[in-house]
Amino acid sequence: MTTATLPSQVQPSTLGKKILPGVTIGTLIVIIIMVASFGLHMININSIGNANEYYTAAVESMLKSWSNFFFIAAEPGGSVTVDKPPLGLWIEAIFAYFLGVSGFSVSLPNILAGVFGIGLLYSMVKKYMGELAGITAALVMAITPVFVATNRNNTMDGILVFTLLVAAWAFIKATESGKLRWVLLGAFIVGLGFNIKMLQAFLPLPAFYALYFFGSKEGWLKKIINLGIATVLLVAVSLSWAVVVDLVPAENRPFIGSSDDNTVMGLIFGHNGVSRLESNGGGGAPPSGTQPGQPSNAETQPQQNPGQGQQGQFQGPPPAALNACEGQTEGASCSFTTQNGNTINGSCIIPPNQTALACAPQDRIPQNGQVPNGQMPAGGPNGQNGGTPFSQETGSPGVLRFFTSPLSKQMSWLLPFALISVLLALFGSRIQLPIESGVHKALILWGGWLLTCVVFFSMVSGIFHAYYAIMLAPALGAMVGIGFAQLYSWGKNKNWTVIGLILTVLVTLGFQVFAASQYNEFSWWMIGTGILLGLGILLMAVSRRAAYAILLSAALIIPAYWSVMTVTSSSNNNLPTAYEGQAQTGQDGFLGSPAPGGNGGETANTELVDFLQANTQDVEYLVAVPSSQQGAELVLATGRPVLYMGGFGGQDEVVTADDLTTMVANGELRYVLYGGDRGNKQDITNWLSSSCAVVNDFSSVSSVQGQGGPRNQNMILYSCR
Repeated sequence: MTTATLPSQVQPSTLGKKILPGVTIGTLIVIIIMVASFGLHMININSIGNANEYYTAAVESMLKSWSNFFFIAAEPGGSVTVDKPPLGLWIEAIFAYFLGVSGFSVSLPNILAGVFGIGLLYSMVKKYMGELAGITAALVMAITPVFVATNRNNTMDGILVFTLLVAAWAFIKATESGKLRWVLLGAFIVGLGFNIKMLQAFLPLPAFYALYFFGSKEGWLKKIINLGIATVLLVAVSLSWAVVVDLVPAENRPFIGSSDDNTVMGLIFGHNGVSRLESNGGGGAPPSGTQPGQPSNAETQPQQNPGQGQQGQFQGPPPAALNACEGQTEGASCSFTTQNGNTINGSCIIPPNQTALACAPQDRIPQNGQVPNGQMPAGGPNGQNGGTPFSQETGSPGVLRFFTSPLSKQMSWLLPFALISVLLALFGSRIQLPIESGVHKALILWGGWLLTCVVFFSMVSGIFHAYYAIMLAPALGAMVGIGFAQLYSWGKNKNWTVIGLILTVLVTLGFQVFAASQYNEFSWWMIGTGILLGLGILLMAVSRRAAYAILLSAALIIPAYWSVMTVTSSSNNNLPTAYEGQAQTGQDGFLGSPAPGGNGGETANTELVDFLQANTQDVEYLVAVPSSQQGAELVLATGRPVLYMGGFGGQDEVVTADDLTTMVANGELRYVLYGGDRGNKQDITNWLSSSCAVVNDFSSVSSVQGQGGPRNQNMILYSCR
C-alpha cells in the first residue's frame, strides 16, 4: 500500500511534536478549538426557542407511534409527512426521546456533528498538507458564521455536512489503499446523506469520485468498474426508503408532503429536485387573503401612519424606501435614511398590495416563503413575483452572488483567500497521472468540493435558502488551510511568497470591510485588522513564523466577530442565518420590527388552545388548519393531532371536503381553523360555509400570539358537527 508523503517543511516542527502517546501539539490545539466551538454553539442557546417548529413538531409526532416515526409524519395524527427524507429526523427524534422535545434537544445532534466535524476535517487536511493546514482548516470552519448558525438549528444540514465529511474520509482511504470496499463505503455513506437532505448530498460527489479516479494507482478500467459498482450501491441506498414508502398503498400511510403526486419519488424530483434548480413557483408558501365570507383586512382595519399598521402589518413604504429602489431590479441591494436618521440597508422587493419596488430590511422580507407580520408580496407563492425564489435571502443568480448582500454574510468572509488558494495548489506540484502529490489530491477533493458548490449555488434560480451555504464550510476551511500552509512552506525558500501572502490577506480584508459595510456594521475596531496586517509585515524581518500567524489572524477577526454576533443577537431562528448586521436589527423599517427571542417571540394562542382542549377530548383531532404554518405551534403546545389540510405550506391535497365530511361524521374532527382566499381549496371553503358554523368567540383569531408569518393572519374557528 502506498500513502502520500509530505515534505516536513510544510508544517512547523513544533506542531508535530508529541506531548502524549499519539497526541501532538497540533492535535491538542484542535481539541481546544473543538471545545471552544462547542462553547460558542451553546452561548445564548435559549434564544433558539423551538428552533424550526415545522421539524420540531414532526419530532413530537414521530415519538407518538412507530408508524409516525418511520414515515416522518409532520403531526401526531399522521395526515402528512415532512417534505424531507427520514434519517436526520430519526436522529433528532432519538435525542428527543431521551432529553424531551425542545428546540435544544432536536438541535443538539447538529451541534455535536459540527463540533466533531472540526476534528474530522483537521485529520483529513493534515493527511495531505500537514498539521499547520489541518489546524487552520479546523479554525476557519469553526468561525464560519453560517456553520455556527445552522448547527444551532434542527434543519439537519449540520448532520448532513458531518456525514459527507465521513464519506470524504472513506474516499481518501479508497484512494490510498486501492480497495473496493472503501469506495463502496464512501458511496454507502453518501447514500445515507441522501436520506438526510436528498439531492443536496450529491454536491461534493464529483470531487469524491475524481479523487479516487485520478488519485488511486489502480488500472483505469478497474477504477471505472469500481465506481460503477459504487454508483449502483449509492442509488440503491439513496432510494431505499423512498421505494419502501411508495410501495405502501396511499390509504395506509400519510400524504407525502410537498409532492405533486403523493409519492416520495415525486418529492425527490419535484419540490426537492427541479424546484431547487429553477424557478417554477414551488416552495409551499401559504397564500394570503381573506377568510371565507369575511371582508379583507384592507376593508376592516383602519389605516395607520405610513410604515406602520395594526399588529405590525404593512400599510405602505415611506417615500425614501421607494426612491431607494427607483430604477433597480428586484433583489438588488439598497439603503435609505429614515426620518429619525437611521440608515436602513436591505433589498428591493415588491411589497404587499404595491406595484413599485421598495427598500426593505433583510429580516422584514420573505424567508422560507413566509413574510413577517402575516403579509405576502404580490406574485407567486414564493413571494418573488415570479422571479428567483427567496432572492431577498440569497440574492439573484450570478457570479457575484456570494460576494454581495444578502448572501455574503453567511460564509464568504474568507472566500477570496480560499479561491486564491485553489490557484496556489494548482501550481503546488508537477501534475502527473495518477496524481501522487498530496497538494493535488487535496485540491481535487477540497477545491472540487468548494468550486462545485460555489458554481452550483451561484447559478441556481430555484429554491435556495441562505443556510444551505453551510455546505461550503468544510471545503472553505480546507482550502484556506492548504493555501496558508503552502505559502508558509514556500516562504522559507522563495521570498516572493511573502508578498503573495500579504496580497492575499489584503484582498481578503478589503472584501471583508466591503461586506461588513453592506450590513452597516463597519466599526472603528475593524481598523485593527489593518494594524495587524502592518504588524505582520514588520515582523517579517524578525520572526517569519510570528509574522505569518499575525497575518492570518488579521483575516480571521471579522468572521470570528460575525460568528459571535450570530449567537448573541437572539435573531429569529426558525430559519438559521448569520448575524444580519446593524441595518437588520429592526430599526423602524417600514415592514415592522421583529420581536426579540427565537421564532419571533411567538407562542401558541393560549385562549384558543384552552377552548379546543376542553371541547375535543372525545375526538381525535384538536383542530384542522390550512397548513403547518398555523399548526406546528398547536402540536408543540398540546401534543395532539392537528390536521394539516394543505401540508407544509397549504398547497398539498392532503384532504378534500368529502374527507372532512367523513371525519366529522365519524367523530374524528369537530373544529376547523381557517382563513385566506385559498383558490386551490375552494371546495373546503364552500364546505365550511355550508356545513359549519362560526364559533362567535373566535370569529377573528390567530393560531399564535406575537408577530409572525402567514400563520399569524386573522382566521375563523368553525364548528362542524
